[in-house]
Amino acid sequence: MTSESSSVDQKHAGVSVCKVDTGAQLVAGLTSTLEPNEALRIRRKIDRHIMPLMCNRRLLADRIQFMDKITLGSAAILGIQKATHLTTNEWDFFILRLGTAFYLGYILFEYPQNLALQRFPVGKWMSINIFVWAVALAIHAACKNFRGLLVVRLLLGACEGSITAGFLIVCSMFYTRTEQTLRVGYWSQVISGFISFGVLHIKTTGFEPWQWLMIITATMTMILAISFWFLFPDSPTNAWFLTPDERVKAVQRLKENQTGVENKHFKMEQMIEALTDLKTWLFALLSALCNVPSSLLNQQSLILASFGFSYLQTTLLTCIPGVIQMLTIFTGVRLATRRPNSRAYVGAMYFVPGLAGVLLVNLLPWSNQAGLVVGQFLSGFAIPGFVLALAWLNNVTAGHTKRVVTNATILSAYCIGNAAGPLMWKAQYKPRKKYNDQSYTATTVPWAVIGTCYVVCPLLLLLIRAVLVRENRIHKQYVLERITEDGKRVEVTVDKEFLDLTDRQNRDFRYVL
Repeated sequence: MTSESSSVDQKHAGVSVCKVDTGAQLVAGLTSTLEPNEALRIRRKIDRHIMPLMCNRRLLADRIQFMDKITLGSAAILGIQKATHLTTNEWDFFILRLGTAFYLGYILFEYPQNLALQRFPVGKWMSINIFVWAVALAIHAACKNFRGLLVVRLLLGACEGSITAGFLIVCSMFYTRTEQTLRVGYWSQVISGFISFGVLHIKTTGFEPWQWLMIITATMTMILAISFWFLFPDSPTNAWFLTPDERVKAVQRLKENQTGVENKHFKMEQMIEALTDLKTWLFALLSALCNVPSSLLNQQSLILASFGFSYLQTTLLTCIPGVIQMLTIFTGVRLATRRPNSRAYVGAMYFVPGLAGVLLVNLLPWSNQAGLVVGQFLSGFAIPGFVLALAWLNNVTAGHTKRVVTNATILSAYCIGNAAGPLMWKAQYKPRKKYNDQSYTATTVPWAVIGTCYVVCPLLLLLIRAVLVRENRIHKQYVLERITEDGKRVEVTVDKEFLDLTDRQNRDFRYVL
């Protein structure tokens, strides 16, 4: 080794190609700056090709999978209990426990799904899962007993484990941290209630309305799967709709994130850091508690029917929570984006009307039907807290392996909350029960649990913020060898944001609040 090369080794830290982010291959040695107008043009082009597949307004994206939560409750109203020959006790077990079975499949496959998302092309892997998910949803229509329904529900959960995790990874690959908050917030759903209302008017011999509901949603999902295979990009480094120059600029846009783009190599040290990081488990606890109340989605149709509404009225009323969810998420992410470092405060704020809704449902007289319905709908206002937490987690986690493991942990906790929620809705815990054949009194066990979650969750958001503030108070140049066109070996500088460092390893990383 020459003295000149020794001098270079002392000044620079060499890194192997497998350790750096895929984006480093494009921007290593790049010294030019990206003009704001050009960055905006690239972002808009990315939006045009990605967001239609991820946004509910086009009826394509992961919201079709979340539609399934309401589909189960809607199917109850549409006659699935009678058609599948379920007794009353079996149906109670079905509606309370089969939702849990769905999340059992989800949680069992969550870590494998996230590891597969790191190992294989993201878009292609999600399209395969969406295809299988569509087939499983269609098979619902052929089920004749509880056992058949149990199998397809487990399969649905196994496939769903790739979707939310995949979308979080894609958002971190293509968007800046501020942009991610908005994009995650655009995932919302409203269409299922309208579909359920529509299929109630389908009159066919030998084919029940609930079976049409499953076939229609399965068909839409199949279209989504095909669209993902051909149109959804795997990474900005190989996105089909970007030119080679635009791919470089798309990666260059992300330098401010300090999180890189993607790395296909699993790093054990990053997994250990993810599992020993306090904020991972704070986000996991928040994720579980935020989703215990989501069992209201499965119970929505049955609760509204208990208020005295007809089948048609109940099915149409289930559209309203979707509209509320869409509006609250939209306003929540907009507020969090407009006011810097306000994610915890905005998320906590939306739990207040949710808690008010819980109180209304339990304190208003049974004769006040309008007030009970308003209370039921208000209880769904808290959803922006979880959506903001998902986006926030994506913003404050760096290192591809760490991000994959963290996502799997948080989404596993999400499954635990969703699986535990339906267990509350037992016959003795109905919203109201008759007392002495004259009056109605509240049995508040499920609502007390939901109310407690609505108190603890905002406190957790504020605690996470305090931890990140403390971490922000605590916080050499790298080179990559490249072979030029004429065969010479040269060293080019690699920015730390593309070294696939975790948020703890990269001392330039700052947590957004």
